[in-house]
Amino acid sequence: MTDATPPKVTLVDIARLAGVGVGTASRALSNAKNVAPATRERVLRVAEEHHYVVSPEASRLAKGNTGRVALVVPHLSRWFFGAVVEGLGSVLRGAELDVLLYQVGDVADRQDFFDRLPARRKVDAVVVIGFQVEEAERTRLETMGVHIVAAGGQWASYPSVHIDDHEASRQAVDHLLHLGHTRIGMLEALDPDQPRLRSTRSPAYYEALERAGIPVDPSIVVTAPWGGEHGAASMSRLLGHPDPPTAVFAHSDEVALGAMRTLRRAGLRPGTDLSVVGIDDHPLAELCDLTTVRQQPGEQGAIAGRLLLDLLAGGAAPHRSTTVPTELVVRGSTAPPRPTGRP
Repeated sequence: MTDATPPKVTLVDIARLAGVGVGTASRALSNAKNVAPATRERVLRVAEEHHYVVSPEASRLAKGNTGRVALVVPHLSRWFFGAVVEGLGSVLRGAELDVLLYQVGDVADRQDFFDRLPARRKVDAVVVIGFQVEEAERTRLETMGVHIVAAGGQWASYPSVHIDDHEASRQAVDHLLHLGHTRIGMLEALDPDQPRLRSTRSPAYYEALERAGIPVDPSIVVTAPWGGEHGAASMSRLLGHPDPPTAVFAHSDEVALGAMRTLRRAGLRPGTDLSVVGIDDHPLAELCDLTTVRQQPGEQGAIAGRLLLDLLAGGAAPHRSTTVPTELVVRGSTAPPRPTGRP
């Protein structure tokens, strides 16, 4: 003797058992406003008695949307991108939206993603995280006819949430100038996965020195790919300079942390022998006593999420991008220059 599988209860069955039309039953189950309370209660009671579950897909299609949001991110292992995704996810989950995560790690990945984009699963919105969308890519996004929001990147022609990289860099370099440093090097970091991205962090360094009347010495500006190991190598080059700087501005905390490792291995003390400042306030920055300019990627993600929910609810797109403020956090890796002026 075999157990017979009970027949699946459908919306038509629920409507018949509750004594209402299929449309009324659907509206009652989806919590629509134009249903009498007694009718709604009867439909819900019948659905509960028969263990009927509303199909999320059918419910969303009835409302004219998919309930899905695509997050496009170049890196998942890096702290910054993960923090933005976490902030976004906390807001989107609260709105019962499904999140589709797409990683586009390098130029080839990005080209493949945007080429295939119109054929992918339909979504209500696309959130671009931490990279600059180029004109051709933006056009592909707009062909989908969905909302586009940028989070944790630079300014975009569509709604975006970010910090002012120029201002953050100015805060970092001005801090070194206020301490009395006049020979300030820069560890410039480039992302090889975004070769056309032009950060405003370097121009802020040059402008701050010019404003202070200090000539720029290109020989103490080292450009390398992003990352701690590259920061360590760049710091080694500066220590080998005939006239090394007394302070260094690093494009990011991870680059700065690499530089501090080189200093310690050379028997030098960050802050005492040579000052180092970064940008981000990475979780390791406090542990390593690194002076930095704090940004909050989780907050940027949450703000982008709330902005997206407003757009999905029919709100108007803001006329200007949202700039999240940054804050200088002074720790032990910076101090006035040594009396001799040399490490």
